[in-house]
Order: sequence, then C-alpha cells, then structure tokens
Amino acid sequence: MISSSRTESLSFFYSRICTNVIRGLIFLLLLQPPLRLHAQPDWTAVKAKMNANAKELEDDFVFVLASTDSTLLVMESKTFTAKSQAPIFLSSQWLTAALLFKLAEEGKLSIDDPVQKYLPEFGKYFKGYITIRHCLSQMTGIEPKDRSLSQGQRKKYTSLEEEVNDLVKLTIRTKPGTECWYSSSVGINIAGRIAEVVTKKKFDILIKSKLLTPLGMRRTSFTDLSGAALDPSAGAQSTAEDYLKFLRMLLQKGKVNQASFLTETSVNALLQLQAPASKVAYTPLKGQSFGYANGAWVPEEKNGISSALCAPGLYGGWSMIDRCRGYVYLVITKNKLKEDKSGLHQEMKALIDRQWSDRCQ
Repeated sequence: MISSSRTESLSFFYSRICTNVIRGLIFLLLLQPPLRLHAQPDWTAVKAKMNANAKELEDDFVFVLASTDSTLLVMESKTFTAKSQAPIFLSSQWLTAALLFKLAEEGKLSIDDPVQKYLPEFGKYFKGYITIRHCLSQMTGIEPKDRSLSQGQRKKYTSLEEEVNDLVKLTIRTKPGTECWYSSSVGINIAGRIAEVVTKKKFDILIKSKLLTPLGMRRTSFTDLSGAALDPSAGAQSTAEDYLKFLRMLLQKGKVNQASFLTETSVNALLQLQAPASKVAYTPLKGQSFGYANGAWVPEEKNGISSALCAPGLYGGWSMIDRCRGYVYLVITKNKLKEDKSGLHQEMKALIDRQWSDRCQ
C-alpha cells in the first residue's frame, strides 16, 4: 500500500514534469515565425476599373475572372451576358494553335514539319524551309499584308485553300524563325489549311469535332454564313462561358473534368515562348513589349518560361491565363471597338495580381 506522503511526492513530481513540458512548448512556439493570415481577395478595385472604362468598351461587355475550379467575379449586362455569342477576332488564333497541337499529339503531323510536306506549292515558291512552328509563332518571314488588306477585301476568297494559294506568292521579308512579324492572316491561316489537308475535312467542321465539342464549347464556331472563306486567324464567334472552358483546360495542364484532353507536355509546348520581345519586329499592340508563343502573346516571363499569356481580340476583347498565380480572365465585347485596349488590360492584370502577390515571386 502506497503511503499518502509518497503519493503526494509522486503528484508533485509529475506536476513539475508537466509544467516544464508546457513551458518548453510555449518557448518553441515563440520561436516560430508568426502565422500569415490570408485575407479573401477583394475585387473592388477590379470592378471599379472596369466600370470606369465601360464607356470605352461601349457598355456591352462581359468580364469573367476565374481559378481552376471557381468563378471569382462576373460582370455582365442584362442584354449581353456570359452566354451571349460575339466575334472574338484575333483570340481565334489561340484555338487554331491548340488544334494543331492536338493533331500533332494524334500523330497526324509534327509541329516541326516543313509546310511544303502538305502544301507543295511552298516548295515551288522557294518557301520550303517554313515549318508549321514558324506559322503558329508568326515567324514565317512572309511579308504581312494585313495593313493594306481590309476585312471586306478578304471576302473575295471562297475557300481557305484559295487564300493560301495567294499567300504562298507573297514576298519573304526575313529568314523564317528569326523574327516575329505579327499577321492577322498569314501564318495561322497556312497552319489551318494544313489541318484541312491532313484530315481531309473543312476547317470549321474539323475544329468543332477535335476541339470545341470535346471542351463543351457548344456556342463557338468558325463557320461563316456569308459564304466567305473560313478564317482560322480571326473568324471565330464565341461566348465568355465557352472561352473560359478553353482557358481553364490550359490552366489545368490539359485536363477537363479530370480527364486528359491534351497531355501536359503538349500544353507546355503550346504555351512555350517562341519569340522573346527582342525578336518581335512588328506588333499591333500599342505601347506594349510582349514576346510571342503559339497563337498568343507573352506579357510575362519567369526564368525564360511564359508564366502569363494572352490572346487579344484587340478590337473585341482579351483573354489571359496566368499559370504562375493560377487564374484566368477574359473580356468579350458585343461590338468591334475602334482601337485596341491592351493598355487597359495590362492595368487590369496588375490589379488582379495584387490580390495574389505572394503566389508568384
């Protein structure tokens, strides 16, 4: 039988141990750096910026900001919403580039194949060294004719084949792969014609079956009801809701609802910087110095990697993916604007980035 004095001694002994343990834990906790509290993002400044520029966007616009799995902010009007279809102009190019990478993944072509392998006329006009990659990265070296060719004049073509047969005759300005001369028709439309040749399908039908339908982009189309030639560079009609699905697929490294649409390798190749800003000889983006990937501009790089990319419609919207911070945003306007708003969108991006300043160092 344990005596009461011994019991008291044991109790005192254990209480001293517990006291010392607690003191030790408190000391260790005091040595730890203070916990950083992450406040919920505040989009007040973003909304104010868009509202302040509503008149410049002719009031009819949709703005959507989203992460991989959440829609963070939507701004729309009663008459023009995220489900409203409108031309997306040069944002069409990113979709076309993605289609070519999908065909490459399926083994139907290689991005580094020479164009003349599929379009022999290019060899006859001494352009046999131009590759599909050069086309998608606007580095064909072919003299762009956009500045002297209006959209109305382009409608003289009845097919993409007919247009490309004219493009092959244009003058070579620089050696392919050395400089990026942005064009709203040359390189991307040549790539679109190659897609037709390798699949034996018209471009609008092909991109619908290979890209738009699998991504659930039901209200996006390249079909031109006027009878003009299909335009892989600037001919898409889409909605903010649809284009968001495409951007999220890229942000999720090629996955759609946990299923792989493109491999991560293909997505990285699609988004890879091809021409740094120092090699961009001509850009329609006023006052901006961006690099170029495949069908999209690169406004931000981290250690030579394109961490943010954008596909501007210039006169009809803007779509952005920031892989480093993990968000996408896009603006689609109901009407074609009088001038590009690349400056506004860079300001918008800066406001958004402030909410995640610790994500991308």
